[in-house]
Amino acid sequence: QVELRESGGELVQPGDSLRLSCAASTPTFRNYAMGWFRQTPGKERKFVAGVNWRGDNTYYSEDVKGRFTISRDNAEKTVSLQMNSLRIEDTGVYYCAADPTGYGRDTIRTYSDWGQGTRVTVSS
Repeated sequence: QVELRESGGELVQPGDSLRLSCAASTPTFRNYAMGWFRQTPGKERKFVAGVNWRGDNTYYSEDVKGRFTISRDNAEKTVSLQMNSLRIEDTGVYYCAADPTGYGRDTIRTYSDWGQGTRVTVSS
């Protein structure tokens, strides 16, 4: 089991940048792909970005491609999501998740462990 803790969420204005971080507890962090998901009230959790176990393959949803960047540091056991040019529709609770398959793609059922989430609000 992987314990995950997100941080970095806050209230920002449209066009701002924000960086989310996720720290993992497990010593086998490098065996997992990692992903970020977003959830808004009344809607299902939606894939935002993923990175494979080595950090050399990344995946993004179409609505964040070119604006968000996912990265990982296996030595520090962290994964980050750099979010630029934020839009109102980026608002939601962002969850970090671990994928034991190692791929980090957009299939939510492959993610086995989840953090508690961090709230991002984009509002003018």
